[in-house]
Amino acid sequence: MQAPSSADIFLFEGFRLDRRGLFRRDEIAASAPVEIGSRALDVLGALLQRPGDLISRDEIMAAAWPGVVVEDNNITIQIATLRRVLDPDGANGSCIQTVPGRGYRFVAPVTRVDPATSPASELDSGNGSGGSITENRQSRDPIAPGESGGTPQLELPRLRQGFRGRVVTAVVGALVLVVGAAAANWYLFWPGSSRPAPRLSIVVLPFANIGNDPEQQYFADGITEDVTIDLSRIVDMFVISRNTAFTYRKKSVDTKQIGRELGVRYVLDGSVQRSGDRVRVTAQLIDAENDAHLWAERFDREIGDLFALQNEITGRIANALGVELIATEAAQPTDNPDALDYIFRGRAVTASKPFSRGMHAERISMYEHALALDPHSVEAQSLLAAALMDRVFDGATDTSTADRARAEKLVGQALAASPRYVTAHFAKGQVLREQGRCAEAIPEYETVLAINRNAANVMNALADCKIKTGSIEEVIPLEEHAIRLSPRDPRIGHIYFRIGHVYLLQSRADEAIVWLEKASGVVPELSFVHMLLASAYGLKGETEHAAAELAEARRLRGDDRLSSIASVKGFPGGYLGLAPKIRAMIDATYIAGLRKAGMPEK
Repeated sequence: MQAPSSADIFLFEGFRLDRRGLFRRDEIAASAPVEIGSRALDVLGALLQRPGDLISRDEIMAAAWPGVVVEDNNITIQIATLRRVLDPDGANGSCIQTVPGRGYRFVAPVTRVDPATSPASELDSGNGSGGSITENRQSRDPIAPGESGGTPQLELPRLRQGFRGRVVTAVVGALVLVVGAAAANWYLFWPGSSRPAPRLSIVVLPFANIGNDPEQQYFADGITEDVTIDLSRIVDMFVISRNTAFTYRKKSVDTKQIGRELGVRYVLDGSVQRSGDRVRVTAQLIDAENDAHLWAERFDREIGDLFALQNEITGRIANALGVELIATEAAQPTDNPDALDYIFRGRAVTASKPFSRGMHAERISMYEHALALDPHSVEAQSLLAAALMDRVFDGATDTSTADRARAEKLVGQALAASPRYVTAHFAKGQVLREQGRCAEAIPEYETVLAINRNAANVMNALADCKIKTGSIEEVIPLEEHAIRLSPRDPRIGHIYFRIGHVYLLQSRADEAIVWLEKASGVVPELSFVHMLLASAYGLKGETEHAAAELAEARRLRGDDRLSSIASVKGFPGGYLGLAPKIRAMIDATYIAGLRKAGMPEK
């Protein structure tokens, strides 16, 4: 595909794309720069070259990442970024149409301005009057695959050259210099302070390289860039591009001023310092409205593999910030709560409270309110479905069949409306896992991790499916990575007991007990933790401990499903649906331990 020329100018739906970047244009044709990453601009340029045509993913990849091998989901991320900027309300649908499995179309009307024409044609309102243009006037109605949907190109006479043309050229040249200077300091002319910043908006300032060792500058820059990318994967997060953020390197600028200039509510600042074989990374989150410090953390690590270290630190920061920002926004007072407020509150409940019947009921109530206010919210549908399934997994509901059925319906609605929505894929994985269909659930979890590599809760769910499908050797590395990413995760008890479960299946009862006791201290209300402990203590011959744990499991369960070996094996989606290899391991360890704990056969 031919890349957009540096002279190309595209006008569409209140926007202008030219060699300087993307600009939003108001009623009087004034333009303000739109903060968006260079890759997203490359993708947009590729689509605008042929409006109405189907542009394959391979063509987009070649235009935006020439000669570079990158993951295919990078296109999805950039398309999502563009839609967030170009379709803020979504009332008329997206100007970028997805053709599943094939590529994308730009379906909004586009005007291409010839830069050789009068400057007036470049600076007009974009309605196509005057100048030499090619225009695509199609609606946003879906276009069937294979149709171009384009209209014939219209060529209008060009300005005659000569003295007048030379004067115009000189004037345009002067204008370019003035406009270029204005663009570099656009915030001086744009009343950004009068426009509220997006609720979840942040800039990651360049991490300082303390000690000024030039060999460590790449590491500090890598931390900055990776944190920026990871934060951009958080749902509803608006993140200033690294190119803009790096203009603040080594500048002493007031945090409030940065917030006003960039239109963001939060600023992340940090530093990197190396001493011998150790590196220290510090990070702090600042509220740009009042300069208040909301969160800070320090990481001290052995150097080892710098790239692995960088991934660990950026993942930790992104996870911690995601929790902190959601909690901060949920606590913001509001006189008129809308769907987004309730979504924030529900997510904050998940991040801050231990799992219990009350917690499940509270967050489900929040998502129910969000869905009542916006019945078509894919995020509310997906989060509610996932919350319902969490309640089923934790045995914290008396309506598990109804919860499961409703979650499945919500997932179907969400994916029908937005086939690539990551939260919906996670919720679908949860439904499939609870139904004992782990082989089908694994691709759903892997889809989420391909987009958000730091989703510790997804790793935990994936680890459970790895156990049940026989890939037991993958479980502990997955869970250990989840702990590193989210050491204060509210579901940390579930991670602990899954590690203990694996050790038990490997006949390593001592190590199993260590992890299962840790789990019991965090989630004492989970009957399965006590069942595993009963088995582990039974294998060690500590029958008194084993009997006590079995009695506690039965008390918490409150039904007859733990009355015998036969009833344990008959759990829906449980023993009978497991891989033969795992069933054999369960018989030799878990079931054998329960027998020693005093559980009868029938």
